[in-house]
Amino acid sequence: MKKALIINAHQEYPFAKGELNKEIAKRIGEHLQSVGYEIKTTTMKDDWQAEEEVEKHTWADVVILQSPANWMGLPWSFKKYMDEVYTAGMFGTMSQNDGRTAESPKKNYGGGGLLQNTKYMLSLTFNAPEESFNDSDDFFEGKTIDDLFFPQHMNFKFFGMQKLPTFACFDVMKNGDIENDFKRLETHLSNLFTN
Repeated sequence: MKKALIINAHQEYPFAKGELNKEIAKRIGEHLQSVGYEIKTTTMKDDWQAEEEVEKHTWADVVILQSPANWMGLPWSFKKYMDEVYTAGMFGTMSQNDGRTAESPKKNYGGGGLLQNTKYMLSLTFNAPEESFNDSDDFFEGKTIDDLFFPQHMNFKFFGMQKLPTFACFDVMKNGDIENDFKRLETHLSNLFTN
């Protein structure tokens, strides 16, 4: 049986309670279970222990990060999670330090990851409209959502994980099309995860 870790990184704000991220994470879990995955979850608002989270990462065949885009990045509570969990896994569990050796200290930075058989997927919610990306005349200056989340991709790559295509919902606070987003999510997951 394949195994998936789903992390809900939502940080609650007075104007954003996290219901959409919670629902998307739930639907991802339901889809994966329907195609034979065993699921473990972590939510930032719940208590978690760094060593247990390291074990979940090494257990999983796929890690899915469900997160809002907060101030052009991830919520602070998930940054704390990364600081504690990924540091705990850095020395022989999720990676062999940073990959460099005493014999070759200038080469192979980021090449020490031990999770080469683990895939990951970002699933993101944005207040920004989709049209604000990929357009050199708009706010993000032609950048994609993966450009914006490059640091997170590098964090997973540091542990040797393999990238799956990113999923995103746009304009969710002002002009959301949530039912269509759910349909797109199902198609996205069906294209990646089958029996």
